[in-house]
Amino acid sequence: MNASAAIEELVIANRVIAFLGLVDSFGHITVRNPENPARFFMARARAPRLVTKDDILEFNLDSTPVDLRGLKPYSERFIHGCLYEARPEVLSVCHNHAHELLPLAVTKTAMRPALHSAAIIGHEVPVWDIRDQFGDTNMLVTTNDMGRSLAATVGSGKAALMRGHGSVIAGKNIQDAVFATYYLRLNAEVLIKAMSMGSAVTYLSPGEVNGAGELHSQPSAQGRAWEDWCSQAGVKLIS
Repeated sequence: MNASAAIEELVIANRVIAFLGLVDSFGHITVRNPENPARFFMARARAPRLVTKDDILEFNLDSTPVDLRGLKPYSERFIHGCLYEARPEVLSVCHNHAHELLPLAVTKTAMRPALHSAAIIGHEVPVWDIRDQFGDTNMLVTTNDMGRSLAATVGSGKAALMRGHGSVIAGKNIQDAVFATYYLRLNAEVLIKAMSMGSAVTYLSPGEVNGAGELHSQPSAQGRAWEDWCSQAGVKLIS
C-alpha cells in the first residue's frame, strides 16, 4: 500500500468508526505513512463522520506537523505519535470515547476478554490514569510526556482504557485497529451486563484467548467485518 491508498483507507475508516458509534463528534483514527514510517497521517480536528481526503494532515512521530496548510490539528495527536514511536510494528491507532467502556475505566477495572471475538484485545487491558503522573489536568493527552506515559501502559499489548476518558487501540493496520476497537467495546458491554446479574463472570482461559485471538487477527475474519461495515456505512472499499 502506498501513501495515497493509506490516506484513502483512513478517510473510509473515519466514516466507518462514526457509523459504528465507536466515536461521536470526538475521537480519531490514524495510520502510519507506509512510504515513511517516521510519519503518520491524521485528519484535522473535525468530527470523524465529516472527514474527507482534504482534511488529512501528516505528522512526525513527535506529533509536530509537516504542513498544517492552515488547518487546526487534533490536540491529542500525541496519543498516536507516541504509540508509533514506541511500537514500530503498529501501523494504525484509534482513540475513542465509547460510552460502554467508561464504567470499567472509572472503576479501574482491568478488562479481560469474555467472548471469543474479543480475544483480539489480549489477556488483559490495563487502565491508564492521567492523574497518577500529571495531577489535575483537563484530561486530554496534549504532550509527548503524557503520550509516552500512555504508550508505556499499553506496553506490548493491544489497548488501554483511559480513566474518565475512553481508550486507545494499537493496530497492525487500519482494519485491525477498527476490529479491535469494535470488539473492545462489545466486550465491555457484555461484562457490564454480566456483572449486573450478580454472578461471577466466566472469562476466556489463557489458551482460549490465544486461539481465538489468532483466529480473529486473520485477514479473512477482519476483512469480512470490514466489507460489511463499509457497506453499511455507505462507503466503497478501495481496490
